Formats: sequence, structure tokens, C-alpha cells
Amino acid sequence: MAIFEFKLPDLGEGVQEGELVKWHVKPGDTVKQDQTLAEVMTDKATVTVPSPKAGRVVQTHGNEGDMAKVHQVLVTMEIEGAAPVQASGHGAPAAHGAPAAAAAAPAAAAAQANGPQAASKVLATPLTRRMAAEHGLNLAEISGSGPQGRVMKADVVAALEGGRSERNEVAPAAAPAQQARPAAPSVAPGRGDERIALRGLRKKIAEKMVRSKFTAPHFGFVEEVDCTELVALRKRLNETLVNAGEKTKLSFLPFIIKATIAAMKKYPHLNANMDEAAQELVVRGEFNIGIAVATHEGLTVPVIKNADRLSLRELAEEVVRLSTAARDRKLKMEELTGGSFTITSLGQTGGIFATPIINHPEVAIMGIHRMRKRPAVDDNGQVVVREMMNVSISADHRVIDGQVAADFVYEVIKFLEHPDMLFLAMA
Repeated sequence: MAIFEFKLPDLGEGVQEGELVKWHVKPGDTVKQDQTLAEVMTDKATVTVPSPKAGRVVQTHGNEGDMAKVHQVLVTMEIEGAAPVQASGHGAPAAHGAPAAAAAAPAAAAAQANGPQAASKVLATPLTRRMAAEHGLNLAEISGSGPQGRVMKADVVAALEGGRSERNEVAPAAAPAQQARPAAPSVAPGRGDERIALRGLRKKIAEKMVRSKFTAPHFGFVEEVDCTELVALRKRLNETLVNAGEKTKLSFLPFIIKATIAAMKKYPHLNANMDEAAQELVVRGEFNIGIAVATHEGLTVPVIKNADRLSLRELAEEVVRLSTAARDRKLKMEELTGGSFTITSLGQTGGIFATPIINHPEVAIMGIHRMRKRPAVDDNGQVVVREMMNVSISADHRVIDGQVAADFVYEVIKFLEHPDMLFLAMA
């Protein structure tokens, strides 16, 4: 028998760690190859981690709710043969985090004693370090809430908002001092209260929304669309599909995706990601459209890759497939990464309008709202009943000007109000 240390594999582009949501094995269990070992939650989705080998579990590393780094030892196993021990590059963490937690306090104390220079030794992700540096904060002076005392993004945000951290002592004298604000008070308990901890996907959504609002200065723009012609076209196409014996039925979303792509070809900066590290706008060469899907655990954004190459019917099929997979928690990591623009719709519960939060590092997100019959004035000055809907866009004002966002929305509206033009745009 040989000892084999299984490390947490790559979880997708830019994903460096994930939350251990659920263990499916315990020490002493015998597992088969490809048997699920654990569920790990990233800011994209929950993924299952299969065992690469058959054997017996000797030790699991980390508690449910802990953060696990990519390439960190996840499970120690006994396997047949003479496979060498796969040592972790950072050292294997203690089982279930107990010794690690005990070691965290001395490590934090040592960092404090070494002063600002110790910040480089503090456990933190590159994004966390950059956030701290941009605001003149010393990581060594911030209490980490993560595993082994790791400073999380939320800790930096809390330090900024609550004034729990001093300004870095080596910051240039010319740098403006941040006005410390009192820490947010705890909520006093009351009769009949229920406290629900932020865990799993809901916690990841919270972290991502804070990061997006903290990083990108949002602005919104809203306009109404006359969808009467679109409603008629969709009805005719669905009747054609039914008569041809097709099971596919077109929703409005495929038309909206096509209109969005047609507008992006005129305003390509909306189809982009913001590279925070390089401070560059990356205008994407592919049209990978994210669609926000409501699940029981929270909002998930699967990505339709190369959406411009798909027909309306193919888009409809892909929307149904990805939405179903999202609700059944069967999405693959590659179906959750690489998005260049997101469309979010609440259908008939979409309200008049909303200003959605950007799906960072994308630079814009479009909201589709409830369609309803409303009185409108036609070109002859007559009041008529039309199918009206509002669309809204939220954009990163660092790289997208208000005029550009408005022009983009009006280009989308042009194709939605005259949907026959979409067939010319697809030609």
C-alpha cells in the first residue's frame, strides 16, 4: 500500500480557492475511482470533486465551510501499488483545520510584530493585496477571517468601511488620510428572530456583489421598447415550428441576445472585460453571453459561448439546457466562465425597471423587464395599445461613457422594435 495525497484541482479561469460545502467521504471510507469526494463552491457554482484513484481515505483536510486553495491537499488516501506521496507545494493543512487554527494566532502576532513589512507574509489573494495597497492599508494590521488567518476581501472591505485598520505607516505623506468611521453595530436580538448565516452560493454571491460595487463605479440608463412587432414575429415563428413538428419553442430571450450582439458589433467596448491587474480594457473577440438564472440557492450565470454563431432555435435550446442544468446544479465549470456580457431577466416579475449589478470583470449588464400592454402614441398622434417593455443597462463608468451606453441601448431597441432586421444582421 502507498500513501497518495490528492490536491484540489483547477476550478476554472481565475479561481484560486473554493469553499468546502460538503464532504461525501470520511476517514476509513473505501472509495472507487471517480467517486465524489466533496462539493466545492466557487463564485461561479458548486462543483463536485471526484477521486482520481481507488483506495481508502486516511484523512480529509478541512471542515465544511472552510476555504480550500487550488493545489492544496484535499484528501490523503491509501492506494494499491507504490505511487509516491504527492506533497503539497504549500504544505498539507492539518486535518479538519484544528492545528491550523491554533497556529493562526501566533502567525498573526508575528506579522504585527514585524510591522508593515510583514504584509507580504500575510496569507491573502492577489486581489485582496491589491485592494489593500490601493487604499493604503497594511495587511498585517487586518484581522483575517479565513482559514489559517487568511485575510479575505471582505476583511479589507470591513476595514475600509468600519475603520478597524490604521493607515499603512509607510504610506507617502502626501497620501490623503482616510476618515475612520465607527464599526457597524451588531443587530440586537428580538423576539421571534431567525438568523440565517451566509453560506454556500449565497455567500459567494454576496462577496462577488461587494467586489463588483466596490471596484466598478456603476451608472444606469433605462429606456422603453415597443415590442409589438417582436411579439407578432415570435408568434408566427412558433406556429411554424409547431406545424413542422418541432419541440423547440422560442422565448423572447433568443431575440434579445441576437439584438444585443448586433448592437455590440457597432459598440464593441460593451463586449469586454476589465483587467484590473493590468488596468486594461479587454475587448473580446468572441460573443460569450451570460444569462442570469434564478435557482433555489441564488442567482447563477451560465455562459452561452459564441452566441453569434447560433441560430434563434439553437439559442432557444441552449437557454433551456443551461437554465435546467443551473437549477439541477449540473453545470460544468467551462459553462460558467469566459462571459463577455450578461443579460438578466425576471420575466413577468421583472417590474418596471431595475439597475442590476455588473458581473465583474465584465463592464456592463443589461436588464430585461416586464412586458405589458400600455397605451402609446403612434406616428399619427393616435393613442393605441402596444406591447411595451423597459430595458436597463448598468455599466462601468471607468471605461464606458454614458453616451456610449445610451447609444448601445438604442441600437438594441432598434432591432427589437424592427425584429425583421435581425435576419439581415445574421446574414
